[in-house]
Amino acid sequence: MNPSKSYNRYLLIKNDILSTLAYFDIFTYPLQKREIWLFLPNFYEHAEFEMTLQALVDGSLIFKLAEFYSLQNNYSIAQRRNNGNNKAQQLLITAKTVASRLAKFPFVRGVAVSGSLSKNFADDTSDIDLFIITAKNRLWLARTFMHCFKKLTFLVNKQHFYCMNYFIEEDHVEIAEKNIYTATEIATLLPLQGSASFEKFYSDNAWIKTFLPNKYMRISSAKKINNPAIKWLVEKMLSNPIGNMLDNILMNITSKRWLKKTQERKLNSRGLIMGMCATKFCAKPDPKNFQNKFIDQYERKVFELLHKKIIVMKPAD
Repeated sequence: MNPSKSYNRYLLIKNDILSTLAYFDIFTYPLQKREIWLFLPNFYEHAEFEMTLQALVDGSLIFKLAEFYSLQNNYSIAQRRNNGNNKAQQLLITAKTVASRLAKFPFVRGVAVSGSLSKNFADDTSDIDLFIITAKNRLWLARTFMHCFKKLTFLVNKQHFYCMNYFIEEDHVEIAEKNIYTATEIATLLPLQGSASFEKFYSDNAWIKTFLPNKYMRISSAKKINNPAIKWLVEKMLSNPIGNMLDNILMNITSKRWLKKTQERKLNSRGLIMGMCATKFCAKPDPKNFQNKFIDQYERKVFELLHKKIIVMKPAD
């Protein structure tokens, strides 16, 4: 390869490494070498990736903190990550029990852990965020059954183990918002129940490879759902026009209630206005409330980082 092409290639890899670290730096989360590779927006040979990574360290544009790499020269964030990883492993034991329990509810076809826990991080205030796939035309019945159960968990202060944030119907599992945030969230999901449903989910969301070509999906972590007799019976009783009517009624009631919260500008735990995108096929946090703001923050961070007037040591040809 001639010197100019070699240097241009180096600049591409450099920018992709910095962009990847910038994404996780928003969460103060340093990455291992392997993780940087998995979340790169383009594919590169390992040799050229590692050579560029070392050049960035040598040029002090990024910092090696034990086994981690970061934009910050601060060993405390490496310790924070180690502590968070250890706590996540403990919380995941509980998450597996929760997922197994929820999988027994009528019309539930898949349960996965999402959020920070799916990325193997937790602290003393962490919740168990859950992504749930439901049967066709029964999303709102399934959601209502599970949220009625969640009301009981408040009595024993276990409600933070049942943060059911995202519901999607099995016949419409393709995620509408296609961006780096949703691609990362999908790629880091940890399916625990419903292997067949998640196989279809990942197949229908193969578009994430345009953002994360090196990342593989963790379908093998999901177990096959074993339906108890009571679940089969309830589903049988509601697999008719009455079930259709009830599902539509519950969707309308929930949608109106959340719209009122948004209009009253009520805030969630993150300080954002509460909002839900509620349709026949999904129930999810309104992407305008966090997702768009996060992407704007990320893009500003990358722009500032890539336009710094810093001389970086170029790797040897």
